[in-house]
Amino acid sequence: MNKMSNIVIGFLNILTLISSIVIIGSALWMGRSKTTCEHFLQKPLLVLGLAIMVLSLAGLIGACCDVAWVLWVYLFFMVFIIVALMGLTLFGFIVTNHGGGVGVTGRVYKEFKLEEYHPWLKTRVMDANYWLTIKTCLLGSLTCSKLSFWTPIDYLQKDLTPLQSGCCKPPTSCVYNTETPIQQESDCYRWNNAATVLCYDCDSCRAGVLETVRRDWHKLFIVNVVIVLFLIAICCVGCCAFKNAKRPQHYGFPYGRYGMSKSRPGWDQSW
Repeated sequence: MNKMSNIVIGFLNILTLISSIVIIGSALWMGRSKTTCEHFLQKPLLVLGLAIMVLSLAGLIGACCDVAWVLWVYLFFMVFIIVALMGLTLFGFIVTNHGGGVGVTGRVYKEFKLEEYHPWLKTRVMDANYWLTIKTCLLGSLTCSKLSFWTPIDYLQKDLTPLQSGCCKPPTSCVYNTETPIQQESDCYRWNNAATVLCYDCDSCRAGVLETVRRDWHKLFIVNVVIVLFLIAICCVGCCAFKNAKRPQHYGFPYGRYGMSKSRPGWDQSW
């Protein structure tokens, strides 16, 4: 029974290897080039996924080979990973808890305003160098190509993704081809029909990127919570395995009258 926790921790670490693959896959999914084109939370998730993978291998070695110091290092860093993943999950939830867009009268789709989102995210997309990377990604994607075949009726009847709504068209409130000058929002003047311009420099496009981040992160939130709870359970079992690894190993009759009598002087070896 003393080895049961070692067997369990070994089996659970196989599952954590699978969990690490899920985290790494989620991070890569968040940064896929043809949809989100963002990396705000991708890199931390990727680092955590790789760290959990390495720790899982260390846990397997420590549990299977009964190496106490490896298990100690494993438990120490496992606690660190749990705290880091909890912090990242909470931080991601806080900064993506704003936004959601507003409905447009007579339209199925929503439009998004940059001021609706968390200041930390806004600072990121307002950075010129950072936005250039995202813009290059958007230009290389198929985000706006499908809309080039749409008719005005399609815009009335069909929904748009946040990126399509913010980057591929001007705000619905914009008015063009009018002889009387009117005051309009700045995005109306940034819009251009050229396929390489469109509204990629609009605040609405930045808001569309942040809305995509928000939706993607909320999908991953539940997965992250489940992984955190799973890692906590593994850490508890790992503590039992660590105690077993530290316990001296006995052979023969470790307990009882005969086992204890081996340490007595004059014990008859021929018995």
